[in-house]
Amino acid sequence: MNSTAAPIQARDTAPERQAIIDLSAISHNIAAFASIAAPAKLMAVVKADAYGHGAVPVARTAVAAGAQWLGTAHVSEALALREAGLEVPVLAWLHTPSTDFFAAVAQGIDLGCSGWELQHIAQAARAQERPARIHLKIDTGLGRNGSTMADWDALVAEAIAFQDEGLLRVVGVFSHLAVADEPHRPETDEQLQVFREAVAIAEDAGADLEVRHIANTPGTLSRPDAHFDMVRVGLGIYGLSPFADQTSAQLGLTPAMTLQTRVALCKDVPAGQGVSYGLGYVTADPSTLALIPLGYADGVPRVATGGPVRVNGRTYPVVGRIAMDQMVIDLGPGAHKDFDGAEIPGSALGATAVLFGDGAKGGPVVEQWAAAAGTLNYEVVTRISPRVPRTYVGGPAGTGFDLGELAPADATKCAS
Repeated sequence: MNSTAAPIQARDTAPERQAIIDLSAISHNIAAFASIAAPAKLMAVVKADAYGHGAVPVARTAVAAGAQWLGTAHVSEALALREAGLEVPVLAWLHTPSTDFFAAVAQGIDLGCSGWELQHIAQAARAQERPARIHLKIDTGLGRNGSTMADWDALVAEAIAFQDEGLLRVVGVFSHLAVADEPHRPETDEQLQVFREAVAIAEDAGADLEVRHIANTPGTLSRPDAHFDMVRVGLGIYGLSPFADQTSAQLGLTPAMTLQTRVALCKDVPAGQGVSYGLGYVTADPSTLALIPLGYADGVPRVATGGPVRVNGRTYPVVGRIAMDQMVIDLGPGAHKDFDGAEIPGSALGATAVLFGDGAKGGPVVEQWAAAAGTLNYEVVTRISPRVPRTYVGGPAGTGFDLGELAPADATKCAS
């Protein structure tokens, strides 16, 4: 054994990899959209575990910051919010015959209804002697769920009949925009016209609507005439832009998620060194490779070779194929020198490696990873896997929101 070897340092207890969620950014974005939408109400969409940001912490922050409603796709997601103590109105809109409508009615969850669900909802309400709250959905052109205009009169009539029996209340009519992220397209005008017609039919039939809603994030930003009584904002509350030609900063939004890890290994290699499966990348000169311990099992797209990683103030593209648990960046032949050419002691081993964040100081942003993967920013943040711990920082100023109230399952680490 070499007795002159340097002593082993104490273990660094910081997470090996983490998605840092800035709740103050969520709060800022909620306030921005509330201002844009006013006097319409704001629904914060927290489906898919709040687009990967953590449903309960984000929902609590959103409500504290001024969101009057919460939105989920599935009833199971809505029930989890109720279990966490959130009492604001919650709408769930995507159902199957296995959906627990009984629990939804019992917990006061508002339910989207496209047609077939109506009988199931009425049955659950009858069994509990408690009226359900429903939002009838009209397909104005997206072609997913929602009633067609051909079936709309019949659906409205059936819903009003159940309402007259005291089994439910039709409190909303809603739809979803197909191309609001492309504001120049005429289909949005066509959808809004169909929506207005559907609302009029429902109201003429006896529906006393609390909320009419169709605007998503891009619709909220680009179409004030689509605000109606409420807007449903998903992507925007996480600080991401829905438009190809406008950044988050240009929209006044702050990205809330930073994905980072630590460099796991640095090693000098000769020219001609192949990297990762398939050896699709080969070093042109002697160089230093750095191993980044995140891969497609963590939600990083396998096809996103070229995605940016920032280490020690410089951004490097991923080289070679992204593997299940790791990827590689090529630090270049001058890896042990700073920008002025001065030698840096040691290597980048253990240095923070940021894949994306808020873009401050030229750091990488999620849109760069989306471009590398040929996908959308929505998908990149949503697919970050549970293997990556979420760390929560910040919070809405002046609201009394206490991060310490989060259950252990809600947060790996909370900082003020």
